[in-house]
Amino acid sequence: MLLGVIVGATVLVVVMLCAFALPSVKGGPHHVPLGLAGPPQATQAIQTRLPRDAWDVSTYPDSQALQTAIKRREVIGGLAPGADGLTVYTAGAGGQQAAAAITALGAGMAAQQQAKATVQDLVPFPADDPRGVGFTASALPMIISGILPAVLLLRLFPGHANLRRRLAGVILFALVAGAAVAAVLQYGFGSLHGAYWLTALGLSLGMAALSIPFLALESLFGMAGLGAGAAVMMLLGNPLSGMAGPYWLPSGWATLGQLLPPGASGSLVRANAFFDGTGAGGPALALVAWALAGLLVILIADRRTARSARAEATAAAAA
Repeated sequence: MLLGVIVGATVLVVVMLCAFALPSVKGGPHHVPLGLAGPPQATQAIQTRLPRDAWDVSTYPDSQALQTAIKRREVIGGLAPGADGLTVYTAGAGGQQAAAAITALGAGMAAQQQAKATVQDLVPFPADDPRGVGFTASALPMIISGILPAVLLLRLFPGHANLRRRLAGVILFALVAGAAVAAVLQYGFGSLHGAYWLTALGLSLGMAALSIPFLALESLFGMAGLGAGAAVMMLLGNPLSGMAGPYWLPSGWATLGQLLPPGASGSLVRANAFFDGTGAGGPALALVAWALAGLLVILIADRRTARSARAEATAAAAA
């Protein structure tokens, strides 16, 4: 038993190390959508020098079209060579790591040509939080806000008879907590801007997409199911959430992270707070799917328990 505990704890430590450190160690540009605008000869010369596994290049006829594409989230940034140097366009709120990489890329190319590089951030973070620290750090609190109400309500209202009460509780908590967290981030920290209530509803949806599946797992497998779900979200959902920008993770891991509730919630808040809702459809659909899947499992567990109770009552009456 002692050997099993030691081996199990060691495996857990290694898994945590890989989950939290591997995305940073292996992080880098992975198929980052990059736009190029300018004379065809100049853009072609730049494109041939870019690693294909790092950048997905799209070309535009002029810098105005490139700027529009960045604001519509078709690309995360771009380069526009011209007679007076190289203009680097970024969207810091779309992913600060990608924006920094594009800035460094433009500066390096301009230095090789002995030209001047001018950087324009078209979608920056608010002036009160120019690096987006508050937004980036919100992933772990969002996960905890999904676990905490489920655990508290299970303690306060245990048993199958209180299943619907617990479900109503986590939904109400998500609405209240989403509004509170959005208020702190937007008005307290100055980390967000945009329509407050739209951002608050997005946060509430993200919390519900965590809490409802946690309740569903508990209704089927008990506290062990809730614990397993919480571990998955902590060990995978948090480090793969891509709050600093999903393009910094390997493609498969980035896709998985955006499908999990923490990553989808972060993407939804990013779209609503900084891009006027552009790109919000996919993350919102993922979160709704998680919430509906949890509701379906709860319904199945509810009916299964009800049938079991009726069968036991019938057997008792017959006896």
